[in-house]
Amino acid sequence: MKPPIAEVIPKSRTLHGETLVDDYFWLREKDNPIVITYLEAENRYTEAVMQPTEQLQQTLYAEMLARIKQTDLTAPELWGGYYYYRRTEEGKQYPILCRKPGSLEAAEAILLDQNELARDKSYFRIGTYQMSPDQHFIAYSVTTTGAEVYTIFIKDLKTGETLAEQLTNASGYGFDWAGDNKTLFYTVQDAANRPYRICRHTLGTEPKTDPVALEEKDELFILSLEKTRSDAYLLATSVSKQTSEVSYLRADDPTGRFITFAPRRTGVLYSVDHRGDRFYILTDENAKNGKLLQAPVADPAHANWQERLPHRSDVKLDGIDLFKGYMVVYERENALKRMRVYDFAAQAFQPVAFDEPVYTFFPARNPEFDTEQLRFTYTSLVTPSSVYDYDLRRRTRELKKQETVYGYDPALYTSERQWAVAPDGERVPISLVYKKGRAKDGTQPLLLYGYGAYGISMDPGFSSGRLSLLERGFAFAIAHIRGGGEMGRAWYDDGKLLKKKNTFSDFIACAESVISEKYTTAEKLAIYGGSAGGLLMGAVVNLRPELFKSAIAKVPFVDVVNTMLDPSLPLTVGEYEEWGNPNELEYFRYIRSYSPYDNIEAKAYPNLLLTTGINDSQVPYWEPAKWAAKLRKRKTDNNVLLLKTNMGVGHGGSSGRYDALKEVAFDYAYLLMTLGVD
Repeated sequence: MKPPIAEVIPKSRTLHGETLVDDYFWLREKDNPIVITYLEAENRYTEAVMQPTEQLQQTLYAEMLARIKQTDLTAPELWGGYYYYRRTEEGKQYPILCRKPGSLEAAEAILLDQNELARDKSYFRIGTYQMSPDQHFIAYSVTTTGAEVYTIFIKDLKTGETLAEQLTNASGYGFDWAGDNKTLFYTVQDAANRPYRICRHTLGTEPKTDPVALEEKDELFILSLEKTRSDAYLLATSVSKQTSEVSYLRADDPTGRFITFAPRRTGVLYSVDHRGDRFYILTDENAKNGKLLQAPVADPAHANWQERLPHRSDVKLDGIDLFKGYMVVYERENALKRMRVYDFAAQAFQPVAFDEPVYTFFPARNPEFDTEQLRFTYTSLVTPSSVYDYDLRRRTRELKKQETVYGYDPALYTSERQWAVAPDGERVPISLVYKKGRAKDGTQPLLLYGYGAYGISMDPGFSSGRLSLLERGFAFAIAHIRGGGEMGRAWYDDGKLLKKKNTFSDFIACAESVISEKYTTAEKLAIYGGSAGGLLMGAVVNLRPELFKSAIAKVPFVDVVNTMLDPSLPLTVGEYEEWGNPNELEYFRYIRSYSPYDNIEAKAYPNLLLTTGINDSQVPYWEPAKWAAKLRKRKTDNNVLLLKTNMGVGHGGSSGRYDALKEVAFDYAYLLMTLGVD
């Protein structure tokens, strides 16, 4: 079967005196039947090419499924006198949220059975949920398309009834309750899916009449909302990539006015938390890696800010969690996360130690303010997700639950940290995992993952599905490249805007390193990235196609110039501070010099698997579709190029856990097929 060939229909525009021609602009027309026909033809071609791997896909899926404890529950967490937990049942796609009053021996109450809520829906995802302070109501956000537009529902947990009022066009995460148990503040999105308003809803009223409590008019900024753990304040944050402004409202004054904590100043990011008679401010003002200050609640003016934790050039201050008697400080040093606990009574810090060479941890929700217990999840490339309760006073930790992985023995695997050297001399960390005894002779396959954007750190965690690769001789590696946040704020700044190409050269250096160190060879090296990591994939296969055998680019952001020239698209204006605004000549020339879609040449490319979702609002389906069409026209090789469009999902892929596993099995089968691994 021959691959489909997209029709060439040139569309031109002139910018900065240059004529830009896009032969596949027409693929943006989602409602055009010809576009859908083309996407479906690509899907049929993908199915035909992958048909010989169907048994392998089934084998991989069965392996991954066999490792999972399908009927399970999370470690219960105390919140407002109830123990909350999620449980799963074999054969069901989604978790069930439950609680028990006062004791784990009490009768279970099911709050949200996502399987029932998802009935007859091809896609279903809950963003998050928030309990009213009296635990009487639960508000939860839902999307059924995969687009990042949610509806917030409210359920009365005494009657079991879901209220008639629905809060539409909402952000999936920015909502919480006031202290009166009947007022819910939530963020509303504009036509470009930008959260730009905070509205106030009173139970029993018509949502269309909800008053606007705060509005952000600058399209560079988005609005978010959260409540302090102390339950005393609602915090609204207007934030761009470089600047923020926090406003606060007493939770016991729901009809009051949000007060600006400190007016925004370009290039200064800050966040606020509360404990007792003090606000705590984490800021990068004259402190690239962050510093912590405090201010009296009675008069938190900037002149009254006092330094609590100073800036350090070698340690990034990632955040804090405040409790009645303790402060937990999260830091990042040498590409590893650290945790320290401050005892306010003892006025002393105590570090929380972790032993593995590469690892990560994630604080839980920890909703209780007056507690001596911190819950967090620890994981590494060889250690399954492990939930711990850390006693803040006694400085001891208790394992509450570890992910069950049937047939897995961590003693058979090893993880390590290596370093590559970038062309400018910068040392770039690489995290690796592989099975002990694996030959280090340059003959074994390796999957190299990268992202490198938004200051997001790609920390090394466990994947039971990944064992299907490791058992077949693969090593797995994460390239902690610039544009991410692993090595501090400068690491991010050196991989964005007019320094974006450092991201690509760092990744290439990591690929060259794993080859030179005999972990693999170019003929056995596969690479993988999604979204902004898909941009990375597109850039590096343009720059060094001979270095990679295969690449998987999931929901890839590859049409950078055209997307950043369209302010009607979600994220575009807010992304000017990440990529630059191509309406300005300097940024236009720089972005155009690396944008994957604009730099396809007549040459051989690696095997390429491109995946997308038709409802993706963050990276529209047409970006990988146009990329595939242009690659098919230009490339000179006979390597396998596939475009797989899921016609019912968005940016995050399939929502059900079994469907998601099948997607992984498909991706792995593609890798094994194209790398020639049994």
